[in-house]
Amino acid sequence: MTSSAPLKNEAPSVRVYVWEWPVRTAHWVIALSLIVLTVTGYYIYRPFVISTDRAGYVMATMRFTHVVAGFVFLIAFLLRIYWMFVGSRWARWNQFVPTRRSRWTDLIQTAKYYSFLRWRPTPNIGHNALAGAAYTVVYVLALIEILTGLALFSHVLGSRFWAAVRGWPVRLLDIQYVREIHFLIMFTFWMFFLHHLYSAMLVSKEEKTGVMESIFSGYKFIPGEKPVEQVTPASSTPGLTSSKA
Repeated sequence: MTSSAPLKNEAPSVRVYVWEWPVRTAHWVIALSLIVLTVTGYYIYRPFVISTDRAGYVMATMRFTHVVAGFVFLIAFLLRIYWMFVGSRWARWNQFVPTRRSRWTDLIQTAKYYSFLRWRPTPNIGHNALAGAAYTVVYVLALIEILTGLALFSHVLGSRFWAAVRGWPVRLLDIQYVREIHFLIMFTFWMFFLHHLYSAMLVSKEEKTGVMESIFSGYKFIPGEKPVEQVTPASSTPGLTSSKA
């Protein structure tokens, strides 16, 4: 039994450093903090553990953990927003807001793929245009979640200073509406998470470029026949190396 010879016309893949460490760090910190915020936030909304021991301050512990996780979420959010302006071409803000005709075309074609009107996903190294637009909505919701969370925190503190700085949503809406908005956005995040996980696994299987692995390593493997405008040669861009698929 002999081993099969490699295909002579097999194109080498290009190892592309797509997701820089700030992007990966912000991604995982946001994901982990959301888990903590969900558990503690739901407890604050509807306590599901009642302590019979007077020394057991379950609600106080949950509130403290929620506040700490909230500030961690805020820091990761600000890091990701900052990196949209100083990061690589695949981390920039124009990957999220379609400013070119080619991105609008990609958005429509990707929508056709998810609607089963196209067999293959559009070739992209970073975010496709539809994913970028979806992330823009998520970041806007995250900003609203942060603002309402800070408003609720200032309301609990009872400080005039913090109420003046962070409590302005309460002056626009009743505190109960602010609380409900803050609570309901949590479910929107989890609906997005389920679709995000599904689409990442689907595209990873279809493209075979290491999409799932790239959020850990930062690298994707792009076929060598990619258009020049999508893959800059390794000789001119750090982080691009040629390897066999």
